[in-house]
Amino acid sequence: MKLLLLLALTSVLSGAAFGLDNGLMRTPPMGWLAWERFRCDIDCDNDPMNCISERLFTDMADWLVKDGWRDLGYVYVNIDDCWSSMERDKQGRLQADPKRFPSGIHKLARYMHDRGLKLGIYGDMGTLTCGGYPGTPLDKIELDAQTFADWEVDMLKYDGCYSNSSEQEKGYPLMSKALNATGRPIGYSCSWPAYQGGLPPKVNYTQLGEICNLWRNYGDIQDSWDSVLAIADWFFANQDTLAPAAGPGRWNDPDMLVVGDFGLSTDQSRSQMALWAIMAAPLFMSNDLRFISNDARAILQNKVVIAINQDPMGVQGRRIVKEKNGIEVFLRPLSNKASALVFFSRRNDMPYRYQTSLKKLNYTAGSYKLFEVYTNRATLLKDSTDFVVSVNPTGVVMFYVSAPADTNLRHFHSDGKLQGPSSYEGEDNSLPGVFL
Repeated sequence: MKLLLLLALTSVLSGAAFGLDNGLMRTPPMGWLAWERFRCDIDCDNDPMNCISERLFTDMADWLVKDGWRDLGYVYVNIDDCWSSMERDKQGRLQADPKRFPSGIHKLARYMHDRGLKLGIYGDMGTLTCGGYPGTPLDKIELDAQTFADWEVDMLKYDGCYSNSSEQEKGYPLMSKALNATGRPIGYSCSWPAYQGGLPPKVNYTQLGEICNLWRNYGDIQDSWDSVLAIADWFFANQDTLAPAAGPGRWNDPDMLVVGDFGLSTDQSRSQMALWAIMAAPLFMSNDLRFISNDARAILQNKVVIAINQDPMGVQGRRIVKEKNGIEVFLRPLSNKASALVFFSRRNDMPYRYQTSLKKLNYTAGSYKLFEVYTNRATLLKDSTDFVVSVNPTGVVMFYVSAPADTNLRHFHSDGKLQGPSSYEGEDNSLPGVFL
């Protein structure tokens, strides 16, 4: 456990590739984001606790502090669409809705900073945001970037509604340049790939890593297992393109964690958290921290899963096995020659007993300590020893694997690309063995 926590605290590895030159988000950012749970609810007269207002964001900030989230790394409190007035001010600047944000965004940012948190805000490079509020088209980019800096905002999510491909090609790099020019470090999330289309999107990921800290590749997540599964499937189907693009300061973003909302079972919630950790994904919760269940809190606050997600090496994991029986295996190499290993079941019928060995998963010879992150059980295992995991329907079994001395995973080059076979077709039957 101490080793894992140290991994999360390590800031830079020698020789690590750098993304956007602002020094930010060397590990995937973590925090809370309003959109999936609260959408564009602006009816503060009839729904004051849930409307998009400064009260909602100060409430979430308070809970991040007093319920232990901040100390685990969940430090961003991110506003999404529908925060602004419908009109710019007399100087042409964006302004918050005066009724819902009477103190203004700058004071809201100070509220966050006083509590050791950071404030994120939303913009859109089109004439309008997706919700119909003033956008940030090409001729407003420098003005709005400076406004955000003046407000002491810490992150910008820059959407792409009401803009075309030509405008996006110019606008996303221009906003990156404008944010850097303000002199304030502002993490930059761009939605450019999500608007390019194609499988995978027709995007220059090398360029993207040079201008953005994270980027959305896919449509908005919904509070349902079908949505979570569709996003995960798309990411791993395109892993050969996506994984090499990720690294310290530059992350593929599969969108928010919906753990703690209404659509996922406990097993499915564990699956989303595990798969997002394997993908080195940003961990932005979109839920109501005032009423979150104990089960959801335990999943989202699991220190080992967080440490895996925050591993400073920053290599995005891959799917290495896709069985006909519905079992899939995912692997992510970690610092100190360790790794994370996830067994996932697409099945809907009953727990499935899956047999394999570390040798079959292409680990080198030796004895390994496997720590199961959701049960806190540890097992010492030789690479050649067959073992069985029982995986619940739509659930996962996730391991932190400590490597023996002087070994490496054969699966990965230093850049995260696979070498050798990308899958192992095991037997489709249930066999006795050791439950881990």
